[in-house]
Amino acid sequence: MARQLSLLGGFQLRCAAGHDVPVSRSGQRLLALLALQARSLERLWVAGTLWLDATEERAGASLRSALWRLPQPDGAAVVEATTTHLRLARDLAVDVQELAARAEALDSPAAWDDRGLGPSGLSRDLLPDWYEDWVVLERERFRQLRLHALEAQCRRLTETGRFGAAVQAGLAAVAGEPLRESAHRTLIQAHLAEGNPGEAVRQYHLYRRLLAGELAIEPSAAIRELVRPLLR
Repeated sequence: MARQLSLLGGFQLRCAAGHDVPVSRSGQRLLALLALQARSLERLWVAGTLWLDATEERAGASLRSALWRLPQPDGAAVVEATTTHLRLARDLAVDVQELAARAEALDSPAAWDDRGLGPSGLSRDLLPDWYEDWVVLERERFRQLRLHALEAQCRRLTETGRFGAAVQAGLAAVAGEPLRESAHRTLIQAHLAEGNPGEAVRQYHLYRRLLAGELAIEPSAAIRELVRPLLR
């Protein structure tokens, strides 16, 4: 088992044996930033990003302190550091990087493979309790990626007749953003393909009520067309 850094659902660092490794708050922020950027970063940029309100000298000192306090699970460093640059250790697996790569591959028909990408795995937010600007931006980017992946998964599973799994993926997409029309549309299509018109109409009316209550607008013609014969 490789050393693992997890950022989905919260921060967690694990050694190769599977045990949790305690990390200071400043160390967590440093590791998360390096993991999300996934490349070598200048020390000055890292210090300025993590300690925005500090002087350059003070931010540099805080960065050195955070690096010094980092644990070394399995006797190896988790950060590769030079006098000018930092990057995450190359043998440290990062869950968000792995899941993002798998999710992006769902858009490729030739290489489509959803093994290990169940709705529960695509439903967790990136560091949900963190509010730094650089985290918020990455969280929204990843949220959009996983919602698109859930919709793609719902469509592909519907096409292959795996309706139970398709509906679960569609429900996860809707739960991720209840006002997202494309999520409701793919879920309605899965219900119709499975032969459940009642479920399709119920989902449509749920979406319509949500839109009316939150935005005071009507569903688009595209989603109305899906259930128009049933509404008659």
